[in-house]
Amino acid sequence: MLQVPLGGGAGAMRLQLTVGNFKHSDFLTACGWVGNDLYTCCDDKVVHKLTAEGDLAGDVVTLESFPTDMHWFPSANKKQQSDEFAAACSDGTYMLVRRNGRIEKKIEAHKGAAVIAIRWNHEGTAIATAGEDGVVKIWSRSGMLRSTLAQTDSSVYSLAWSPDSNSLCFSSGKEVIVKPLQPQAKQLMWKAHDGTVLKVDWNAVNSLIITGGEDRKYKVWDSFGRPLFSSKPLEFAVTAVAWSPNGELFGVGLYNSIRLCDRTGWTYSREMTETGSITSIAWTSDCTQLAGAGANGAVVFGQVLERKVEWQNIEALLKETHKVLVRDILSDMTEELDFRDRVIGMAVGFGYLVVTTSLQCCIYLLQNLNTPHIFDLKDTVNYVQLGDKYFLMVDNNGLTIYSYEGRVISAPKFQGMRPEVFNSQTVSLSPDCTVLIDHSDPKLVRVFETATGKEMGKPIAHVLDVMSVSVNRWGPSMQRKCVLQDRNRDIYIVPVAQPLQGGKEPAPFKLGTMCTSAIWNTETDMLAAVMDGKLTVWYYPNVVFIDRDLVHQTKLVQDATDLGKDPQLVHFHGTHVTMRRTDGAHLSHAVSPYPIALYGIVARSMWEHSIQLCRYVKDKTLWACLAVMALAEKELRCVCVVYVRHCPRRKGAQVCVCVVYVRHGARREGARCVCVVYVRHGARREGAQVCVCVVYVRHGARREGAQVCVYCVCTSWPSPKRSSGVCLCCVRRRS
Repeated sequence: MLQVPLGGGAGAMRLQLTVGNFKHSDFLTACGWVGNDLYTCCDDKVVHKLTAEGDLAGDVVTLESFPTDMHWFPSANKKQQSDEFAAACSDGTYMLVRRNGRIEKKIEAHKGAAVIAIRWNHEGTAIATAGEDGVVKIWSRSGMLRSTLAQTDSSVYSLAWSPDSNSLCFSSGKEVIVKPLQPQAKQLMWKAHDGTVLKVDWNAVNSLIITGGEDRKYKVWDSFGRPLFSSKPLEFAVTAVAWSPNGELFGVGLYNSIRLCDRTGWTYSREMTETGSITSIAWTSDCTQLAGAGANGAVVFGQVLERKVEWQNIEALLKETHKVLVRDILSDMTEELDFRDRVIGMAVGFGYLVVTTSLQCCIYLLQNLNTPHIFDLKDTVNYVQLGDKYFLMVDNNGLTIYSYEGRVISAPKFQGMRPEVFNSQTVSLSPDCTVLIDHSDPKLVRVFETATGKEMGKPIAHVLDVMSVSVNRWGPSMQRKCVLQDRNRDIYIVPVAQPLQGGKEPAPFKLGTMCTSAIWNTETDMLAAVMDGKLTVWYYPNVVFIDRDLVHQTKLVQDATDLGKDPQLVHFHGTHVTMRRTDGAHLSHAVSPYPIALYGIVARSMWEHSIQLCRYVKDKTLWACLAVMALAEKELRCVCVVYVRHCPRRKGAQVCVCVVYVRHGARREGARCVCVVYVRHGARREGAQVCVCVVYVRHGARREGAQVCVYCVCTSWPSPKRSSGVCLCCVRRRS
């Protein structure tokens, strides 16, 4: 096992902080981005508009009372732009205000108590407010009261909507409560901190919750309240937490300090500033910049730099906002790429580097970085995923698949699609199909043709909500398979290709439980997963659709307890599986190189060479892989050699394993298999517990490559006989 130091694999990202030129005259309470403009509110009752550089662009509106919180209308909503925000006030009201400063409505929300927190739901159809009176209320888009969701004994300082907008998460003293909107549904409540919980945030993409409290800790939870990460006590109370829109990072604010953290909880960087306590953190939609509202009236801007992506011997590093360094670690060659606009995202793989800026997409061939393909973008790109032939990009308008020449291939769509929540867990690309999770019904997985964007048959239906999907890239389209991980952390494999007309659709096969991450190999059909503290590698996952008795014989299980609580698989290239621990360190596990060699030999239909390789290695796992591969390709002569000579008897069975394969039609083309004769004639020795063909095989009573049955050859070999002196198979033949 090879351990890489912290930041060595993931890139030691850092936050470059600058304090804005404009300083407010009073205490800042909230801030929010719209495009490249930042809007702030403070105790001078004025909503200010600032540029991305921190200069004052103008005053928007002066409110009647002190604003305590603000939240912009969801920008991901395609029908209505972010032209309106909701502002919570200390007099118990909230206001709907236009970007031009016009107050649309003023609603009496919490009588006699300040409204502390306010949030739009993800669709922009409802508003949630929380007050100092401990009441949580739901309001319609027009300001009509829908319901009083909860009444608590202490003030509610923060709240957040669930990804499907069907539940609310809010704080109450030391507890965190997840309350469904349906009255009959059961709520979740747990003690989150040893002090008062000051901030909560729930990400719509990864469905994780972060909390910060007066006990000077921040914590990461899943949607069921199970703890995933807890920080050590920091210097001061945590006064602000906020997820980046893509769910990969989050910011933590406290007195004179901001931390940039990974989604698993560990800290990339800790930056000091002179702003007092950070009361609010807001991210830009492209996840490259954040802003923090300081208690002394200053606004701090943070730019995420030194992001790194890797592929085999190539690494690309975002050195500055407009500069990317590409380095070949084998030849130690470095190339600088300068861009006109701010770099938003990077992806490298399959011989290409794709860089997206605020206005353009640049596609580089790694062998020639001088002549990229460039095309203009209509919207800010949220996510990029590369494949063998194509790559996909996700923005607020939808999902689009491109060729590496920049040509649009297709744009898969379905009713209720929410492109803003797509990431590496919820969408997977292969050369002939694209797999997506339907967030309107997470139990459904939809499959689209990559070339046309049309949906392939009915969606794959699962009994529980699907949390992640991944489709293999190796082999023809008929061998396309998808791995599903549900909310119970069970992992399933299901074929993607539609069955033939009249054929039965195969059911998903459960590979294991307590799975934290799964990934396909980039060169072969091997699958790796971390399950219950162990690294499991299936050398040929297609075995579950051919003979499930050999599933355990075609996989590798290694202990991985040193990976920590929630490790994530990053890459699976060749024979190396790269994993990231919860502390950010990268670990590399090696698997056997012989299955990869077997894949290459079988792909060229060199079956005699594959048998020779297995004889040379003398490994039962490799023999089992060859047997299943030969059955999949209907190479029955190879099947006969493997099963008759090299596969052990099944545990607890009274017949050898070759008998089982006779039932699958294991015959050589043009000749009757040896085992078929004995099985059909009941050729079993009296009082013996093994099939007679096993006895003859042990005596060499089957010539390799022979076209005749064993009972025609047995007279020239020592064979078991009855007391009458007549060969058993001859007796069976006469009868």
